[in-house]
Amino acid sequence: MANLKEVRTRIASVSSTQQITSAMKMVSAAKFRRAQNAIIGMRPYANQLGEIVADIDTGDGIQTPYHEVRKLENVLLVVVTSNKGLCGAFNSNVIKQAQARIEHYRTTSDQPVHLAMITIGKRCSEFFEKRFDNIVGTYDDLLDNATFEAVATLADDIMAQFCDKKYDRVELIYNQFKNSLVQILSTEQFLPVEPVKHEGGEQKASDYIYEPSKEEILREMIPLTLRSQFYRVILDSLASEHGARMNAMQKATDNASELLKELRLSYNKARQAAITNEIIEIVSGSEALKG
Repeated sequence: MANLKEVRTRIASVSSTQQITSAMKMVSAAKFRRAQNAIIGMRPYANQLGEIVADIDTGDGIQTPYHEVRKLENVLLVVVTSNKGLCGAFNSNVIKQAQARIEHYRTTSDQPVHLAMITIGKRCSEFFEKRFDNIVGTYDDLLDNATFEAVATLADDIMAQFCDKKYDRVELIYNQFKNSLVQILSTEQFLPVEPVKHEGGEQKASDYIYEPSKEEILREMIPLTLRSQFYRVILDSLASEHGARMNAMQKATDNASELLKELRLSYNKARQAAITNEIIEIVSGSEALKG
């Protein structure tokens, strides 16, 4: 009977866990739909803005302070994870990629490269605060209030530091959203702005009419494009996070269902064995009395 009690306790525990994971899956599904709509709505605007900038950039070779390629001495890594766990390998993949980039700059560069890091998300902040000695900014609260204004403020600060030559390159490390099941681990160069290369070296024809001059427009649009790019990265990461958590909670719920089936089968077998033993004891006692 002790075995039966133990199995009953495990069944109750797993059943309770299943209810929690099922509820978390539904919460993540609701958040995922909002995040998915936000990133899907953002992409056409960002893509069209990028096409206009690329047309000016590749057509005339106009340069801005954001295009300046300098000797690589100071690199800023912006690492984006989530504030919470229970989302599979979402956070660990980004952290591993950030570690790989750190190792890359420390081992493959001809001369020492000074590395700095900005963390967005408690998971990477907690991980790197004990393992990396130059975290220049932590913006975990940005994920709780991911408005364009809040994100643009951080992007402007990073752009200003690049123009002041504090950093020679800025890289973004995050999960790019594809769908609820697939997140693409990405390392994206934020600054300096890279010229767009067309396939075959041919420039795509456009019918844009520019007023005022292309140079003036480009100087105004590059910061706007960079702010939009940074905002897109945050929205990508949020949508990927909720998709990963929804998928992880679905798998956890399914695993709990399978475990409950096995536990109930074990309970029924143990109960049947106990009943059989009791019957045998009763029959044996009855036969002994007859004798």
